[in-house]
Amino acid sequence: MASRAKATILDIAREAGVSKSTVSLVLQGSRLIRPETALKVRKAIEDVGYVYNRGAANLRKAHSNVIGMVINDLTNPFFAEMAVGMERVFQSAGIVPFIANTAESPVRQEEVLKSLMEQGVAGLVVSPARGTTPGAFRRLETGGVPVVFVMRRLPESRIPVITPDNHRGAYLATAHLIGKGHRRLAFFGGSSDLVVYHERLGGFREACEALGIAPADRLVFEGETSRKGGIACLETALAMAAPPTAALCFNDAVAFGVLLALRKRGLEPGADFAVVGFDDVAEAEHYMPALTSVAVNTAGLGERAAHVVLKMIQSRTTRAEDHIGAVNLVVRESCGPDRKEHGCAGMGDAA
Repeated sequence: MASRAKATILDIAREAGVSKSTVSLVLQGSRLIRPETALKVRKAIEDVGYVYNRGAANLRKAHSNVIGMVINDLTNPFFAEMAVGMERVFQSAGIVPFIANTAESPVRQEEVLKSLMEQGVAGLVVSPARGTTPGAFRRLETGGVPVVFVMRRLPESRIPVITPDNHRGAYLATAHLIGKGHRRLAFFGGSSDLVVYHERLGGFREACEALGIAPADRLVFEGETSRKGGIACLETALAMAAPPTAALCFNDAVAFGVLLALRKRGLEPGADFAVVGFDDVAEAEHYMPALTSVAVNTAGLGERAAHVVLKMIQSRTTRAEDHIGAVNLVVRESCGPDRKEHGCAGMGDAA
């Protein structure tokens, strides 16, 4: 048994009829190797009795096999679902993911990043906290640590980003509301210090412009990206002399708050006020009424981010292409019936 334990990568390569580098990639769990080749190599490993010393391999690579998942708000079901998608890929690659919730705090985020750097983290997938500056990741970039952003990009940063097509998603949702006869619309939630906010608000405004909604009838209410934010936005909107009849919400969490606030006022979501969310989390389909939302393939975005950072690690690079994911509008009950038969008194004239 002792002699068998001394088998080398070269022995495996000879047995499998492949190169040493191919054997190394299989041992590292690389997805760059064809499944049939990987199977042949694993059989050769068993046949020659090779024992893979992961600790020694990590020392040779000068980093751990830990990848950090640094998320801005795990209380939001969207980010929880996305993290599950990432974890699924890392687990299948034999990677131990470390997850941290920064709760939208740049200070907490800095503490987490510093700790992960000290542990020699192999790579990072980050959804940056609000208020993050591009300089927050300079040390990581200088240190050659692969970093991928998900959902949020930072101005002037070269770090690759995995994000849905926010502008198109908002355009589709807004066009749907206008198509149902709404002529005074609102955008609820989010804040101007987020790039994603400007992308979604831009889609909302472009649809209004293209489909004849007057500037005075395009209302914007900034707020927290949570149920609490949705409740606050609706209360402010309905207090207006001429309130909107429909809203595109920054995300599903905001939309859920709007639905709750409508019911508390004795109003029926859909029939009395149309609501569209963004993200299409699992809960959206089961809400009462079911929420119309922009589907972004949440878990798929997480999986894509995980694959990108793994490839960056294997290629020893900190550069990768941005990925803009496809979106589609999932229509459910929260938009209610068409309003055309109601005439949209007065507001239709302004359009």
